[in-house]
Amino acid sequence: MKFARRTVLGGLLAAPALIRSTGARAETRTLKISHQFPGGTIETGDFRDRMARIFARDVSAATNNELAFEIYPGSSLMKTVAQFSALRRGALDISCYPLAYGGGEVPEVNIGLMPCLVSTYEQGMAWKNAAVGQKLTEILDAKGVKILTWVWQAGGMASRAGAIVSPDDSKGLKVRGGSREMDLMLKNAGAIISSVTSEEIYASMQTGTLDAAVTSSTSLISFRLNEISKNVTTGRKGSFWFMFEPLLMSKAVFDSLPAAHQKAIDTVGAKMEAFALENAKADDDKLADIYSKAGVKVGDFTKPALDKWKEIAQATAWADFAKRNESCAALLKLAEAVA
Repeated sequence: MKFARRTVLGGLLAAPALIRSTGARAETRTLKISHQFPGGTIETGDFRDRMARIFARDVSAATNNELAFEIYPGSSLMKTVAQFSALRRGALDISCYPLAYGGGEVPEVNIGLMPCLVSTYEQGMAWKNAAVGQKLTEILDAKGVKILTWVWQAGGMASRAGAIVSPDDSKGLKVRGGSREMDLMLKNAGAIISSVTSEEIYASMQTGTLDAAVTSSTSLISFRLNEISKNVTTGRKGSFWFMFEPLLMSKAVFDSLPAAHQKAIDTVGAKMEAFALENAKADDDKLADIYSKAGVKVGDFTKPALDKWKEIAQATAWADFAKRNESCAALLKLAEAVA
């Protein structure tokens, strides 16, 4: 999707993110935004896709259309996990990305999906200005990735079998967790781990290679898992699953922009946080209504159940993360300090 026309001078095609000049002023520079979520419009659809489109529109307006954007939903530009590496290399400009997917390259980012570490939106958003947020920003900057918009999402559990509320409910089931740490907790609870990305869950559950999956409320809606689920446990009253899914930008691309364009991107990126928070919370409630109308049994996590999950998480996922390196251990301590 384009938000402004890309101009070609003298019959020459320029590579992505290359500025062309007429001598009077910089002409349109087109940046690519990629994500794994279903596409829609500014007004309708998955809010993460809408966020990308609103961001693009507003940055284009703020730069007098000197910056334009092409949006590629549904991993149509490149595969989901590969987007993190592409950002680091400057091969991709911007992505709305589940940060923990990059844990294979940068182990510290797995803190963005650490079970039972974040339990409310307010706690997650408080990271931005706390020491843990500053440390995470420094780590990503050093790896070539810049955070534009802080986005947290609560998650629920969709199941083609029985309801999964407490750890014992997952025993013997093939379950998707979404990160190394989440998988460690689920495995200790007795689940059989299956590693698939969000957009692969539907097909995996449909064929029976996956019994249940925990993912964000928005993904549970957008990927239509209500069509193949018998039970869903929502995150509206608390969850062990809170994921950091920020809007990220290649630092090399950002640094190549003039100061005025950088300021526009920073300003609009920060403004998008209120939009993301409002819509993430709304989807927690919307999820229950959609699944109920589809005939799926709807339940919620209970505090006793979440306490049991936390005990397992601390003994497995948290301990494993802290042992990976000194940076991970320090990051976990800083995160625990945020009430």
